[in-house]
Amino acid sequence: FYEFLLVSPHSTKTFVLAKYGNPALLNDIYTELYITEGGTGGISDEHEVRHIERAFNKPAIQETAIKYSDIFTTLHGKVTQIKTVLTQGIAGIGKTVTVQKFILDWEEGKENQGVNFIFPLAFRDLNLIKDKEFSLTQLIHYFLPEFKEFGITHLLNSKVLFIFDGLDECRLPLDFKNNEICSDVTKTAPLDMLLTNLMKGNLFPPALIWITSRPAAATQIPPECVDRVTEIRGFNDPQKDEYFTKRFSDEDLAKRIITHVKSSRSLYIMCHIPVFCWISATVLERLFVEEHSGEIPKTLTEMYTHFLIFQTSLKNEKYLKKQETEPLKSLELDKEFVLKLGKLAFNNLETGNLIFYEEDLKEIGIDVNEASVYSGICTEVFRQEIGLYEGKVYCFVHLSVQEYLAALHKFLSNTDTGLLEKTVNEAICSKNGHLDLYLRFLLGLSVEYSQQLLKGLPLQRISCDIAEIKQYIYKKIHENFSPEKSIYLFHCLNELNDSSVVKRIQNYLNSQNLTEKEISPSEWSALAFVLLMSAEELEVLELRNCMLRDEGLQRMLPVVQVSRTALCIGDYNTSVSLKYFLFLFRLSFCFLTERCCEALASTLSSDSNLRVLDLSNNDLQDSGVKLLSAGLGNQQCKLDTLRLSTCRLTEGGCASLASALCSNPSHLIELDLSYNHPGDSGVKLLSDLLQDPTCKLETLRLKMCGLTERCCEALASVLTSSSLLLRELDLSDNDLQDSGVELLSPGLGNKYCKLDILRSVLGNRHCCTSLASALRSNPCSHLRELDLSYNNPGDSGVKLLSDLLQDPTCKLEILQCGSVQSKKTNVQYRMQLVCWRTQDSVECVFV
Repeated sequence: FYEFLLVSPHSTKTFVLAKYGNPALLNDIYTELYITEGGTGGISDEHEVRHIERAFNKPAIQETAIKYSDIFTTLHGKVTQIKTVLTQGIAGIGKTVTVQKFILDWEEGKENQGVNFIFPLAFRDLNLIKDKEFSLTQLIHYFLPEFKEFGITHLLNSKVLFIFDGLDECRLPLDFKNNEICSDVTKTAPLDMLLTNLMKGNLFPPALIWITSRPAAATQIPPECVDRVTEIRGFNDPQKDEYFTKRFSDEDLAKRIITHVKSSRSLYIMCHIPVFCWISATVLERLFVEEHSGEIPKTLTEMYTHFLIFQTSLKNEKYLKKQETEPLKSLELDKEFVLKLGKLAFNNLETGNLIFYEEDLKEIGIDVNEASVYSGICTEVFRQEIGLYEGKVYCFVHLSVQEYLAALHKFLSNTDTGLLEKTVNEAICSKNGHLDLYLRFLLGLSVEYSQQLLKGLPLQRISCDIAEIKQYIYKKIHENFSPEKSIYLFHCLNELNDSSVVKRIQNYLNSQNLTEKEISPSEWSALAFVLLMSAEELEVLELRNCMLRDEGLQRMLPVVQVSRTALCIGDYNTSVSLKYFLFLFRLSFCFLTERCCEALASTLSSDSNLRVLDLSNNDLQDSGVKLLSAGLGNQQCKLDTLRLSTCRLTEGGCASLASALCSNPSHLIELDLSYNHPGDSGVKLLSDLLQDPTCKLETLRLKMCGLTERCCEALASVLTSSSLLLRELDLSDNDLQDSGVELLSPGLGNKYCKLDILRSVLGNRHCCTSLASALRSNPCSHLRELDLSYNNPGDSGVKLLSDLLQDPTCKLEILQCGSVQSKKTNVQYRMQLVCWRTQDSVECVFV
């Protein structure tokens, strides 16, 4: 990382303070990060590894990508001025580097030249003066004495950007609610009051504000103080390759490292974080260059263990001779210092502190002067940073490094034989998963390979039976935990180098032997884990005749949330191409009940990729649909197709659906309620929904729903709505009778009717007259397909409709009529007449 402070490319004098490293080098190695507008739909305090894994599996769809240099640029079509931006991102994802690149581009005259002054004020520096009072002018002069030559009037008449980097490191209360209002830039006030008033716009209203933060800390900023939220997602797959390629001048070495990282999904997922790419590059470069004869690390624990070992060997040069003459004492110092760092890491694990000051180190017994001996550890593992304004702060290079050292401390200093089982239970019970990675490291350190690597630290360590802890984790997988916890336990097994259940599931997949099988809940979790971790993207996963049931669906929900595959479970036996159904999850005939709907609603309310949900032929009933509707009504729900055929819905279910879709109508375009019992009153509720200008429904299927002529008047009214987007309406196998179709016909004759496909029921030939008349009277009609199967229009009715096809203004391409009688050897056949339009004529055939 290259820290610098740059002020005003437009002034006669450009200040460069506390500048470390070469800006040209930053330009050379900087790899574009993926940044989106809007974040992930709310602030979460869950463990950041979960963010990583979800982001890795989540393709970029319907998201607004934004370039780092454009975060204050208003999007096309919007007029709202962007004054305050909050940029979120997990630890090590590249927030600070993005800030530095933004400033460097500005200083070099490449971007944002409308800004006159940039003041980067990192919270780690502000913490050092948190108890002092300043005016805004004094605060600027405190960090930038050279700025005193510019008067306050010059500042107020300039376009100024304040950058507050690292909100998660802030040790100020930031009391937005109770701090007094301060609007005078020359008035002295406590630092906390000064900052909150600046962020609220009370102090220096024209100033631009940019705040960066880890997700859990971002809640400290009131939403009304923020004009735009962006999220740094780290590296996508091509950017990972680009990073390693830029990192090494040796092209063959870069390719070997990329190939190895991709061979381990757990490593490849973590490479979403730029810092982990750097750790991996550091370890693998040394192993490959030195032609390492042992195993190349494939798990997180192995990678971090190698990283620590390499860094402990990088002592300050002036101590190397002393190390050669006093090796035992040197080793003892190594061990002692690593243990102290581990204790510091462990003690701060609960709070998630990443930033420490000298007093924090003294409390743990670390001598700051002695620490400088360990140049490798203190520059790459636990580093001293002078900050932008000369204040000393210390930090682990990444939260995961802190968690690894915390696990190492616990492993090397604890003799409790039940520790691992106890930690498994604590991790499972943790709501935000703050012990997830810590446990994975603790388990990974217990295997023999890690023991061999750590033989230089001869301390008392946990005595554990690996086979016993594996069995304990298997037992926990069988218990009814959340789906994320079940999958997490497979990650734990992976650190123990156990993949037996996963391999069994992979064999099932390879042999397509999952049909006609009762799959256990633990096997469903294993399947979800395999799909999430697989390097291969399945086009179709056929699980026909598998009894998914509510518990199985619960275990598969993480796949639903991030699914890129077409997952077909149930009675569908046709292959579905991935390119056509990218976000498809079919759950037809899966023995599901209302119990599964609450979990599905939760998934729909999250930042899910799910677009098509087929729950047909499951006993959901109104109570289940009511639970499901809570998810449909959430603004995060992006579902565009919902199929609830044969789910025992009545008017009550329709009421829940209509209410939900009114509150979030922007995405659903297809709704299938066939073979239910909504009744005419239920259809009236749906008709009201269709007339809502924000409703986007294009397909509504109500086949065999017990409807009568009473629903047709409401539907006809819908068809005359100028805002209607409905293109397909299926009313087949309902007892509409002649009177119902006659009520429906005026809607079809209206110029606003945009129907392409209509499937309906006719009583006899008299209805054909009104229907043909309506379509002939509407030259604007879009109707291309009319299905009147299994009716009795008679020859004269069919003749009326056939004549309609000959009308040059008619756009009908397919006409299906039923119950046509044809005599052959005195036997009557019920036949289907299908007519379709070719380029030059109309073709008809009986089938």
